[in-house]
Amino acid sequence: MSSPSNKAAAKTAADPTFLPPPPGEFLGHPRALWNLFGTEFWERFMYYGMRAMLAVHVAATFFNHLGGAAAREQASLTYGGFTSLVYMTGIAGGFIADRILGYQRSIMLGGAMMAAGSFMLMAPDLTTFLVGLAVIVVGNGLFKPNISTMVGKLYAPGDARRDSGFTIFYMGINAGALIAPVICASLIGARYGYQWGFFAAAMGMILGLVVFQVVKGWLGHVGTAPEGKKGFAPIIQVLVGCAVLVVPVFFLLSKSDVLGGLLIAMMLALVVYFIYSGVTSGSKAQLHRYIAMLILFVANILFWSLFEQAGSSLNFLAQDFVRMPDVSIFGWTPTFEVFQSVNPVFIILLAPIFATLWVKLDKADWNPSIPRKFSYGLVGAALGFYILVFALNHTAGADGKISWIWLTLTYLIHTMGELCLSPIGLAMVTKLAKPSETGLAMGGWFLSIAMANFVAGRIAAIASGGSEGEGGSSLVQYAATFNQLFWLGIVIAVLFFLAAPLINKLMHGVK
Repeated sequence: MSSPSNKAAAKTAADPTFLPPPPGEFLGHPRALWNLFGTEFWERFMYYGMRAMLAVHVAATFFNHLGGAAAREQASLTYGGFTSLVYMTGIAGGFIADRILGYQRSIMLGGAMMAAGSFMLMAPDLTTFLVGLAVIVVGNGLFKPNISTMVGKLYAPGDARRDSGFTIFYMGINAGALIAPVICASLIGARYGYQWGFFAAAMGMILGLVVFQVVKGWLGHVGTAPEGKKGFAPIIQVLVGCAVLVVPVFFLLSKSDVLGGLLIAMMLALVVYFIYSGVTSGSKAQLHRYIAMLILFVANILFWSLFEQAGSSLNFLAQDFVRMPDVSIFGWTPTFEVFQSVNPVFIILLAPIFATLWVKLDKADWNPSIPRKFSYGLVGAALGFYILVFALNHTAGADGKISWIWLTLTYLIHTMGELCLSPIGLAMVTKLAKPSETGLAMGGWFLSIAMANFVAGRIAAIASGGSEGEGGSSLVQYAATFNQLFWLGIVIAVLFFLAAPLINKLMHGVK
């Protein structure tokens, strides 16, 4: 029986353009994978640790003078602007890695910028804080898309280990996202001040860079600088470009309306481009596939607009109206910030089950089509809010709070919806786009998520910044807003379910 390395060698011989990483495996995968796993773990620790505190900290520190409801409204807009911009810089980061720096140096530079930005979040003034967020946005653009690309470069085309390698890498993402809110926000931030939680998040990113550098030899040539781009000159050029880019990002963080207009313009440009590309391709099938892809982008925007309430309105709800379990773990009592760890827990538990389920359904010829899976994802997002509406209207105690079980159940249903849509959508883009435009199409997918995050910030501003209660929005305001989100999600889900045969026809056999 051939070993995985022998099989990989055979594939390399069949495809001489593939250059494998240095020899050496661990658990059947190249050692380099575990370098990237550890680096991504700590980067996600930084990001999700910071995100768990962001909206709450901004409301309490910079806008508290406005009053609870107005403070949370402004904080939600800031949160939505930041998370949307995070998804907008990946295309530029991928271009820089491809043409100028290479993936390894892009990851190091991007990670260093994210750490520096996280340290800046400790500042007591809003201007420095927003500059810190802008630095994180630009750094994330260099880091996030390129480390994922490097995972793919470890395996020869057709290597059966590729999917499991990405699964392992995905577990690193969720493991980092799982522990970060507990450590950064609940254990440190809630006790000593959120500024120290940001400090802990920054130290996580530094640990990630240390891991990457210490075992960089495992990567070998993978992700090195393009020919003729060695030395310090390209690094200086990119640093100058990043410093310049921080300025408009800072401006957009401060001007929510301008950011919204820019996102709309970019989405319209994306639509025009893919329609034009489909028409000029000379293939009616390709035009139809691009139309189907753009329709599914709309569903993606709606889903993430609902799902991304997690870090804003649902976080504020947990702070004021959710009764935490009366437990103590080695002297530590869980605080509301730990809810930010619930989704990664469910992802780790459920992702293997859903992956197996799709395979079994496919063998039985019962596997739902891509549009149907999107509609199920929207149903999951909608039902999660219905659970909260029911709990807020019928189970709130004399203290005006609901049990932590209801919010946990909401996150469970939302996660199930995510697993019906998010990984399916990524695969959908690669199947519907022309090979020469797959990167741009993937950029469009993330642009739709950016738009969703912006919309999510506006929704959160309504939910958590409405009728003034003691700490912010009232129980009634949350219930009313979440009820509207439930009906919106259900109506759109039904429309997509009914339109599924038409969308399938436009996809011309892509499943």
